[in-house]
Amino acid sequence: MPVAHKPKIMFQSDFDGTLTEGDVSFLILEKYAQGDWCAILREYQEGKISVGDFNYRAFALVKEDRETLVDFIRKNAIPKKGIYELINYCRQEDIRFSVVSNGLDFYIHTMLEEMGFKDIEINAARTLFTSNGLDARYYGPDGKMVENGFKESYTNHYKSQNYQVIYAGNGPSDFPPAKLCEYAFATDMLLDRFKQSNLPCYPFQDLHDIVFHLKALPR
Repeated sequence: MPVAHKPKIMFQSDFDGTLTEGDVSFLILEKYAQGDWCAILREYQEGKISVGDFNYRAFALVKEDRETLVDFIRKNAIPKKGIYELINYCRQEDIRFSVVSNGLDFYIHTMLEEMGFKDIEINAARTLFTSNGLDARYYGPDGKMVENGFKESYTNHYKSQNYQVIYAGNGPSDFPPAKLCEYAFATDMLLDRFKQSNLPCYPFQDLHDIVFHLKALPR
């Protein structure tokens, strides 16, 4: 008889508002942006500019050095309850865990490394600290710069590698990639989008909820 192969499973997670309490990028902008970043945010929310445009323009208003911002993140950013349990469960069950976020790579690395997760796969805006402010840009799996569709570019990449992709997110930008996945965990605005579209998903409040449902999923 042929040997049954265990399916390859990818857990693709958003970061801000999904693995954290609130949006870490907004904490930085509220504290340090030297200009009207909220006006740029409104342009993005109204669909006038891409998320790449928003981050590139908004974070150029932040002039602080890496050390200052890393220290701020360590003191102010709060992980969501259950994050240790979720990541450790994925490790235990041989589920590949990947953060794909519209946030900035340096603060995601900072938070996860502080928690002892130095080897987590992170795909987010690559951040350079320059005299003209932070330079934040997105690159897809092919190494090319991406303006739109960053998250779903990774979802499609993982699926092309024969992964069964499970998704977790909280915002409107999570809806396109989440729709592509076998299972989706949703909260806040992403949950609203699933309900409005009459599509199935698993609601969650904190990450313990996700672990509970993961244990019950068929494989």
